[in-house]
Amino acid sequence: MIPGLTRQSRILGGLWGVAVGDALGVPVEFCSRENLDRNPITDLRGYGTHNQPLGTWSDDTSLTLCTVDTLLHAGEDYQALGRSFVRWLDAEVWTPRGRVFDVGNTTAAAFRRLARGVPPLEAGRDDEPSNGNGSLMRILPVAIWFAGRRTADAIEAAHRFSALTHRHPRSQVGCALFCLIVQRLLAGVDAASAIDEAWRDASAHYGAAPFSSELLAYSRIVPAANLKTLKLREIRGSGYVVDALEASLWCLLNSKSFDEAVLRAVNLGDDTDTTGAITGALAGIRYGLQAVPADWRSNLARHDDLDALFNAFVARTIAPISLLKRE
Repeated sequence: MIPGLTRQSRILGGLWGVAVGDALGVPVEFCSRENLDRNPITDLRGYGTHNQPLGTWSDDTSLTLCTVDTLLHAGEDYQALGRSFVRWLDAEVWTPRGRVFDVGNTTAAAFRRLARGVPPLEAGRDDEPSNGNGSLMRILPVAIWFAGRRTADAIEAAHRFSALTHRHPRSQVGCALFCLIVQRLLAGVDAASAIDEAWRDASAHYGAAPFSSELLAYSRIVPAANLKTLKLREIRGSGYVVDALEASLWCLLNSKSFDEAVLRAVNLGDDTDTTGAITGALAGIRYGLQAVPADWRSNLARHDDLDALFNAFVARTIAPISLLKRE
């Protein structure tokens, strides 16, 4: 256990970690690993791929903020969350600088379905090609909100919140694994144990197809000791949900600080903003708010709005949770 690290610090670290990891990756999204080897990200940058000023975050953070805001003010109201997502796409809420500059095809298609009145839990496509990381990147608030609930409740919540954009069981399982891992990290469990214990509980829960077979798509994450030893060349920073979760957990296991984890994630190349955001969520919970560099936080777009929202969310979720297993 990291001495003096409170649950409040872990939650704030995770929320800020999403935005920081995202903003680090935005300028180099789609860049190859080879290019980043020659010119690695070591700090926040401006412009680049999307020609955005330094500190600009993407849809990863925006949709996380929509989820935080909805949980805070409407609870588990999927209609309200769907409306928030559509309003974001129309550049009305939670954009960093007043316009949307990046959104995945699967996510955008789901939002158009929501705008037409398709029920929220039916809006996401459920075909196999629709297994990008667009629901995994925004699921952290759900993991925090359900952290004190039964395993089955957390898993089913992950499925439902994923379904608004990604309804295939593989994406839903990835979100559920992430939520179970976060639950343990919040309780002070070390990263490797958190991964192995989450897998154990997911395996016990998923007793039948299609979820039991889709769980096997993530089998490289366990045992965590083996995931940690994979070579860099075996880790992919792509937009595929399985790659995204594997890469983020690998970065967490192979680092000793928040900044080391997120910089390792972004410098994997390809879908840099999302790998950065997911890793930032995990590393922020693991190391706490104090470990997220203050200058990175202060340079983010809409810093004061983020600060107010995150602190309000923490105030609603700070009730003690049962501790699972201490480091």
